[in-house]
Amino acid sequence: MGDIKFENDKWIVPDDPVILYTDGDGIGPEIMDAARKVVNAAVKKAYKNKKIMWKEVLIGDKALKEKNDRFPEESQNDILKYRVLLKAPLGTPIGEGFKSINVRIRQMLDLYSNIRPVTYMNGLESPLKHPERVNLTIFRENTDDLYLGYEWKFDSKENEEIKDFFKTKFNIDFGKDTGIGIKPINKYKTQRITRAAIKFAIENNKKKLTIMHKGNVMKYTEGAFREWAYETLENEYGDYVSRDDENKILISDIIADNMFQQIITRPENYEVILAPNIDGDYLSDAAGALIGNIGTLGGANVGDNGAMFEAVHGTAPKYAGKNIADPLGLIRGAQLMLKYMNWHEAHDVIEKAIGKSIEEKKVTNDVARFFNVEPLGTKEFGRSLVDIIENL
Repeated sequence: MGDIKFENDKWIVPDDPVILYTDGDGIGPEIMDAARKVVNAAVKKAYKNKKIMWKEVLIGDKALKEKNDRFPEESQNDILKYRVLLKAPLGTPIGEGFKSINVRIRQMLDLYSNIRPVTYMNGLESPLKHPERVNLTIFRENTDDLYLGYEWKFDSKENEEIKDFFKTKFNIDFGKDTGIGIKPINKYKTQRITRAAIKFAIENNKKKLTIMHKGNVMKYTEGAFREWAYETLENEYGDYVSRDDENKILISDIIADNMFQQIITRPENYEVILAPNIDGDYLSDAAGALIGNIGTLGGANVGDNGAMFEAVHGTAPKYAGKNIADPLGLIRGAQLMLKYMNWHEAHDVIEKAIGKSIEEKKVTNDVARFFNVEPLGTKEFGRSLVDIIENL
């Protein structure tokens, strides 16, 4: 067994890498079991001498039950040691309770790029007339902005102190019963997510990169994100980008609210979208809706020295244990992992198997309703993909 290393923006992957996984909450254990079996079958099909050495880390409900802690110290230590994680969805309470473990992992490993490819799959029922025109990748800054979690409850002592400070120092009166949060946007963090997005565009022969922001209102945060992104692109990648030369990658920017209607009315105009954290979060789910099923999307959280791969959807607790959840989103996340490992052959094997399963209408309930066919269960769908892979 060997550890994955990171040197000069490259992954050094042995033939038998240790990769962490966590079963997560809700439907997580079911879809993780199917996803790992599909990945194992694809690696075995693609290579004679490669094998993933999976190591489980306890996080979430399972960890709470076994260790009385949702994020035990030993799990944190494993993440810091092995630095690559395939993660099933984890629950996070709304309005109270513990801080998001997803965010904590991103911060631990400094996973500053949240990458979400959104491409239409034949057979899905999309609300668009031409969903085949959707083929975009969102680069969302992952460690800055509102997700840092600097906020204070309306009736807390800290909240009162902050309100007093603003009233005394700047004559700003927030009024009573006001929750307060801070939205920081950092130049260094903006520059590095911009570099990640443009490198992706260059390596994948993309023709357009769009900066999404709300800089017309938040001038010194999201407005600064826009300016710093342009500055980085034009100063460091001037040979590759231009605002008007169609022989280069065209760079432009768009106000966030306009972005939402644009991806609906003109999705073909967008290939790579660069966004601050909260804008990218909203846009990712909206883009998923364009193709008809967010459950089929995977995402990557990548830094210079680590990565976490996941499904875009949540824990879906009402479906837990019913063998009806679609593991495709997590499988897509695992495919992104294989790409970063430079195991492209295994990625392509899974892609062929997914295409064949859709062609044969061997799908789970969320997709089967579009085809008007009897759905496969989670286990059965995973087993079907493995069978297809073995017979490719």
